Amino acid sequence: MSFDLHAVIAGGDLLRVASRGLPAARPAPIGQGLSLMPLTDALVDSVADGSDAGVPGFWRLPEGFGRTLADWSAAGPVAYVEAEYFGGVGEQQAAVWEGGHLVLGPLHAGEGQAFPAAGSPLSRALRRLGAVAGAGEDEFSAVGLDRHRDGGAWIV
Repeated sequence: MSFDLHAVIAGGDLLRVASRGLPAARPAPIGQGLSLMPLTDALVDSVADGSDAGVPGFWRLPEGFGRTLADWSAAGPVAYVEAEYFGGVGEQQAAVWEGGHLVLGPLHAGEGQAFPAAGSPLSRALRRLGAVAGAGEDEFSAVGLDRHRDGGAWIV
């Protein structure tokens, strides 16, 4: 089984308003008042700065889009997350912007690397966005990111 996610996550209202000018953006509610916007090919094409460069440390975050995320974060924290797993093996990255600045990350957990006591990159980013995990779960499952195995499945 595989899991593939490349997305922007923020408060539902913030993400809905911030992404209005991006016709390819498709924010979808997750849990705890957060929404997720999958970084589809069409969205990448619409936010890329024209170069083939990406942000170092990420697979899919286009150069220049980090500035957009920083701008959006003036209204509240905004995370960019990536995770790719197949058969339980994979990697994940996350970063959070708030108040116009990068405030967390980029965080990376490589293949075969154990998560630190603070949690996985995705859980730490979600926590920074205000997600709260209950007993026996992490922030990832608390907001329902385990509902779909492919980021595109969030688009309704």
